[in-house]
Formats: sequence, C-alpha cells, structure tokens
Amino acid sequence: MSQKIELEAELRTDVGKGASRRLRRLADKVPSIMYGGDQDSIALTLRYNELAKAMQEESFFSQIISIKTNGKSQQVVVRDLQRHPASDRVQHIDFLRIRADRALQVQVPIHFINEEECVGVRTEGAAISHMITDVEISCLPGDLPSFLEVDMLEVTLGTALHVSDIIVPEGVTIVALAQEEPNDAQIATVLVPRENIEEEPELEALEGEEGEAVEDEEAAEEGGEGDEDSAEQGKGSRDDET
Repeated sequence: MSQKIELEAELRTDVGKGASRRLRRLADKVPSIMYGGDQDSIALTLRYNELAKAMQEESFFSQIISIKTNGKSQQVVVRDLQRHPASDRVQHIDFLRIRADRALQVQVPIHFINEEECVGVRTEGAAISHMITDVEISCLPGDLPSFLEVDMLEVTLGTALHVSDIIVPEGVTIVALAQEEPNDAQIATVLVPRENIEEEPELEALEGEEGEAVEDEEAAEEGGEGDEDSAEQGKGSRDDET
C-alpha cells in the first residue's frame, strides 16, 4: 500500500500572473487552486520542497491527497499540473475535491510483474516491450487503487497483451473499454528482438555468397584445365602433319 500523502497549504489572496511569479521566485512556493465538490474555488500556495517530496511517490497522481488549510483537511486528487518548459520545475497545480458518493476518473500506473520469470523471456529468448504504462480508470474514491498489476509469468513468445487483459478490482472500470467504441490498445508484447531476427538472414546471405565464390573458382579451374588440354591436342595434331 502506498504512503498516505498530506500537504499543508496557505490561502492565497494575491492572485494573477505577477503574483504567481513572485511566489515562485521570492518565496519558493507554488501557486495552486482547489475546486469542485460543489464548493467555491480556493486559491492556495504550497511549499515547493514539500510538494517536490510528495511528488516522488509514484501514486501522487493517482491517489487521494489530504490538503490542510487553516486546520481543516479536504480530500482531493491532482487534476492538472504545469511545469516550466526548460527547467521542468512545477509552476502551478490544480486539485479537484472528491465526494465519497461520486465517481472520479484518474490515471493509474500499470505494474508489470514477473517479467524476469516470463516464459517467453526465460525459455524462448524473447524481450518484453511496454506500449502503455498507465491507464485511466473510473471508480468511487473508496475503490481507488494506487496501481494495477499485469502478471507476465505465463506469457509466451509472440503474445501481445491488451488493455482488456488488465484485471481490475471490483468497482473499478477502465475508461477506454467503457466507451461506445472501446479502445482495446496493446499494452505489452513478448517478441524476439529485431536485431536477433536480422542477424540470421545476413549470415545465410554471407554463407551463400561464399559458396557461390567457391563454385566460381572451381569452375574457373576446370575451364583452365580444359583449355590446356585443347591446346595440347592442337599441338599434337600439327606435329603429326609435319
């Protein structure tokens, strides 16, 4: 189970781009906003170091977070996050309040387990490639998982796994599969690496070229011997005439 995440926040009254820049530059804080849950939006500030530490948790973007302001805690999930294009530093973060009786949609990570023991890898020389590493789910807050697991143990060579192969807990729905036109995309494949496939034809081609070269040399030698025999026979005929 992932660690519970709690953040301390301060109410922010000085809003606007200029105020946000001053917060980031002078106070080492991150402007934020909290909305939803049939309540008014609230402008907040978070301490950058505290936020950066919390974001080291893989489940930060898929877990319910407790934000405490003025002694009162509210349950939220991350809805949006903006980073500086050059430094990648967080510039702004949006939080959505949750309600226990209302489903929410969240991106959760996929954990591929038993990859080293995978049949296709261990006995058939295959390699596992990941196409998707997270998936959007819909569920009530109380059913929200920190991640979803995909067991690779019995997967054999040439197999492609899809979104529909993910086993989800009760009460959880994968959004892509619940649409009017389901999108059952590939999430992983177990295949022989391309370089291993390409080496064999190259080797066969090289062996074929060497074989042709040997045959050409033998044919040339036989042709040379035939020319010498013809020359000797011609010389013998001329000697007989004289």
